[in-house]
This record gives sequence, C-alpha cells and structure tokens, in this order.
Amino acid sequence: MKTITKYFTDFTEKQLQQYAALKELYEEWNQKINVISRKDMDHFYEHHVLHSLAIATQFDFPGGYQVMDLGTGGGFPGIPLAIFFPDVHFYLADSINKKLKVVEAVAAAIELKNITVQHTRAEDIHDRKFDVIVSRAVAPVKDLWHWSKPLLKKKPIDQPKKLTGLICLKGGDLSKEISESMLRPKIWEINKIFEEDFFKEKYILNCQ
Repeated sequence: MKTITKYFTDFTEKQLQQYAALKELYEEWNQKINVISRKDMDHFYEHHVLHSLAIATQFDFPGGYQVMDLGTGGGFPGIPLAIFFPDVHFYLADSINKKLKVVEAVAAAIELKNITVQHTRAEDIHDRKFDVIVSRAVAPVKDLWHWSKPLLKKKPIDQPKKLTGLICLKGGDLSKEISESMLRPKIWEINKIFEEDFFKEKYILNCQ
C-alpha cells in the first residue's frame, strides 16, 4: 500500500480500505485460479495496482462516464480505476470466464458497486457504446483500436476537448507496433510519472 500512497494522498477511508484488501483477496483466489504470476504477487501493488493507476495521473474521467476495460483478465486496470473513480461506471469484459469469476468475487468482497462484468469478446458487443476504453497490453495497438473504434461514442462536435478514445498500457519498443497501426497516439512515459525501475519502457497510449 505504501507504493500507492506514495503517489496518491487524496483517498477516502473507504477507498483506502478497498485498495488495502486487494492483495489478500487476490492471493486467496490465486491459489484456486492462476490469475497473477507468483513472482508478480510479491510486487502486487507496484506491478498491478500502481501500473493501472498510471492512467488516473493523466486522465480525469468525469462522473457518469461509461468506461470499458477491454480484456480485463483478473481485473486490471478496471478494478483499481473503479475504486479511484467511484462515480464512473466500468464495464469489465474478457473472453476467459474463469478469470471473470475472480473479478466478480473481488468486487463483491470490497463492495465495489460501479462495475459490470461480462464474459464476451469485444467484437460481440453490439448493444452499448462507451465514452472511453481502457486496456492493458492484451494485443497490438492495431487490434485494440480495431475492436475499440465501433464501441466508442462519437465525440460531440461542440465538445472538441471531450475525453474519449482508447487508453492502453503498453511496454517495450512500440515503434513497429505503432507504425503498423497507422495511428498517431499521444504517448506518456510512465517512468517519468513513477520512479520505480519496473516502469522503465512502460507507456500510456491514447488513440482517438
């Protein structure tokens, strides 16, 4: 938890309790379903929670926003962001159902009310649109954008600065991946936000 409170100090007591409960819950579930690698569990708050919250350092989701976590896996970045933004609704989707059972159980245990969990593929969603889509390293940027674009609400003409698009966490040399996507995303280096060595060559991308 110190890893989180080192950078964020404005949490309510409830948010602090929710974040504090996460590691033990994931450790318990990890013994039944391998959601997080054992090595990563030793650095749970840094590698999973703080990494997810990098998005919150650059983007402020307005209350009432509908945000999809595409390929949420064990609930990242969706669960940490849903705790951070209690007035925003998060829709956590993944094609692997057993991981979503963990997500549902963790959310219930910490009384996280602002999420919906669904076992589905992005290309099978036809009944809803989102203000923003977030994702963590589940596929190349080109594919993430291909899946995301049909699910995004159109930006209002009278609100050119309205926050929208795909926000994804990526790592490594992205030059080829970005070139192949034919997109021009805004890019933030996470190691300029968080000083831990883990964040070297890790980035936030925003495609619109």
